[in-house]
Amino acid sequence: MELKRVVVTGLGALTPIGNNLNEYWESLKNGVSGAAPITSFDPELFKTKFACELKNFDVSEHLDRKQIRTMDLFSQYAMVSSAEAMVDSGLDLESIDLDRTGVIWGSGIGGLKTFQEEAKEYWLGDGTPRFNPFFIPKMIVDIAAGHISMKYGLRGPNYVTVSACASSNNALIDATNLIRLGKSDVIVSGGSEACVNEHGIGGFNALRALSTRNDDPKTASRPFDVDREGFVLGEGSGAIILEELEHAKARGAKIYCEIVGSGLSADAHHLTAPHPDGLGAISVMKQAIAEAGISTSDIDYINVHGTSTPLGDIAETKAIKEVFGEDAYNLNISSTKSMTGHLLGAAGAIEAIACIMAIKDGVVPPTINHFTDDPEIDNKLNFTFNKAQEKEINYALSNTFGFGGHNTSVIFKSYKD
Repeated sequence: MELKRVVVTGLGALTPIGNNLNEYWESLKNGVSGAAPITSFDPELFKTKFACELKNFDVSEHLDRKQIRTMDLFSQYAMVSSAEAMVDSGLDLESIDLDRTGVIWGSGIGGLKTFQEEAKEYWLGDGTPRFNPFFIPKMIVDIAAGHISMKYGLRGPNYVTVSACASSNNALIDATNLIRLGKSDVIVSGGSEACVNEHGIGGFNALRALSTRNDDPKTASRPFDVDREGFVLGEGSGAIILEELEHAKARGAKIYCEIVGSGLSADAHHLTAPHPDGLGAISVMKQAIAEAGISTSDIDYINVHGTSTPLGDIAETKAIKEVFGEDAYNLNISSTKSMTGHLLGAAGAIEAIACIMAIKDGVVPPTINHFTDDPEIDNKLNFTFNKAQEKEINYALSNTFGFGGHNTSVIFKSYKD
């Protein structure tokens, strides 16, 4: 069976450093930090008092009151970014087969704020079990894909992948494979997350996963720096329209790039820590490169998981050196989480978009907030510290790894007919 080719024809972004694709990309190129004191609740009693929140975002400009009332924030974010991507794609819903057009979304946690609000209302009330009739459909993780499909009448494959911080990369991989196998023509993919709330901050604080650099939030996310001490929690969404190549060409679509390789693995090691030698990360990068039919010397840019945790950054660097050997010194590496924070299940989506735009414009976004080299990390590698770099990019690889040992890699290629 000859596999179909899969291309990207639409993008949408709602992030802590930009509420649409263009704002997001400009901020990435300019090294803008999205970290600031939390505004959505009073964080005074929490160890971490800052996050990468959305800014100047009013959902009522995008959704009506009824929609807002029936959706958790993570679904609202999904609706906004997917709407931008649909417009960007130029898809005419009246001229495509809606039975072959699907939605495969990613989210690691889903409706955490909804669960928090309903639990609080019950436990602080008089004990009478009064719950919002939308409690369950607002909270469940799959509902974001459902909302997108209902808005556009998309009757193809429809579900949400859940693999912690690898969730939206898993969604992209599933969507790509369904199109490659000829089961769909178009799939709306990506991911969304909305965990900047008391339970999100408190839970990750309890794990000692978050930075507590409250005196200087903007420089708190420091991937590969010796003084890194945890990630910065982010929120938002990214949407990517994937399309079978001939389908896209037949309608004269704008084509950003092609998806040519992917990898999936498990560390089988620890609840929250990566394998110290990066075995799972090694596996997914090797799988992706083999599936793409290329060599390590072909990769120009890696958007790393790079969360700014002491163990994670070391393990990923070891994995890159193991996979790429001497070729590791010829490519660019960057962690855009240094700017956006960590969007958990949506991280893969917005980082895929960073790779796609890097290919399109020939610009590698930087890893900001680097001040001091870590002697345990090979700083002869080009981490694109503090300033974007112009470079022709034909192949870009994106890594995302999740709690539970979930690992994913996706390779994007500049499109050539």
